[in-house]
Amino acid sequence: MKHMETAAIRRQIDRSQYLEHSTPLYLTSSFVFEDAEDMRASFSEEKERNIYSRFTNPNNTEFVEKMCALEGAESGYAFATGMSAVFSTLAALLNSGDHIVSCRSVFGSTHTLFTKFLPKWSINTTYFKVNETATLESLIQPNTKVLYAETPTNPAVAILDLALLGRIAKKHNLILIIDNCFATPYLQQPITFGADLVIHSATKLIDGQGRVLGGVTVGRADLIREIYLFSRNSGPALSPFNAWVLSKSLETLAVRVEQHCDSADKVAHFLSGNSKVAHVAYPFLPTHPQCAIAKKQMKRGGNIVAFELKGGLEAGRNFLNRLQLCSLSANLGDTRTIVTHPASTTHHKLSKEERWEVGITDGLIRISVGLEHIEDIIQDIKQALNNL
Repeated sequence: MKHMETAAIRRQIDRSQYLEHSTPLYLTSSFVFEDAEDMRASFSEEKERNIYSRFTNPNNTEFVEKMCALEGAESGYAFATGMSAVFSTLAALLNSGDHIVSCRSVFGSTHTLFTKFLPKWSINTTYFKVNETATLESLIQPNTKVLYAETPTNPAVAILDLALLGRIAKKHNLILIIDNCFATPYLQQPITFGADLVIHSATKLIDGQGRVLGGVTVGRADLIREIYLFSRNSGPALSPFNAWVLSKSLETLAVRVEQHCDSADKVAHFLSGNSKVAHVAYPFLPTHPQCAIAKKQMKRGGNIVAFELKGGLEAGRNFLNRLQLCSLSANLGDTRTIVTHPASTTHHKLSKEERWEVGITDGLIRISVGLEHIEDIIQDIKQALNNL
């Protein structure tokens, strides 16, 4: 299939004897065998078939195959959450004594894995900043195995050059892992730039409606095989019901993300002209420092807009309190517009210096622009700003 939109809709598992037009739910924990020989051959992997839903399930398979088609990946595995995808991917591929080089601007729980939990198994991480890619190679050690990044970053929507990361990873024989959650495969396919694995929190824009949790890792078949074997035994599998929901969600991904981008672009331009806003970060704004890179590797700018309020922490809290339509939530990628003030909520435990390191200034606001009418979204933001 030539086009992503068609692949997301028409890639379906085999129908049952009832010839369903829409994929049925397979709410079963296990599957039966025709006879002893069928059971033996299945467990010895002489034939591919479903054995137990912790291993595989038709709904999970459909979701993963769609994600592989959209990302241009050879194989994949679906997880209960985005963070179980991150942890299981790293745990499956790294050994005690291995080293990670990562951009410092990563999701908070990923940062906690790198700094608190992986060191328990003598797996350590060296960080580079978004604007320090020129010196990234100097951080690579003989035991470095993984190069890790997310782009756009959370929450400040900085952009990393995927082609550059791909070249560095190939030169030093590293596994390049990219968190593609903010962009989705509709806007960006990191594998085309040299990524070996791509991770998504499917809870976000993949679902797009704030209904279910899920995660997925796709990429090179040999690496996914190791991730599958680890996950088959450790048990972070995505539930069949959530896989069914997410697979159906992919059928509307393109139209949803297009609308998200249309509205986010308008929000970014509106904020750029407001006197109470110090600066706006949106990948496709000409004022974004990595705008040229974003336009090279992304189809559009995405649905996340970050902006700095004049007035710092107090202004950030007051802005949230004055919103009437937009939701206050830690999630993103929903049909509903969601607003957060990271410095007083999700990242309040970090010191000011630690927050500034990753672009989280005192007055930073992150907006996940939803699918409400754009005039209603902007009006709510406008009245909140006017009342500061």
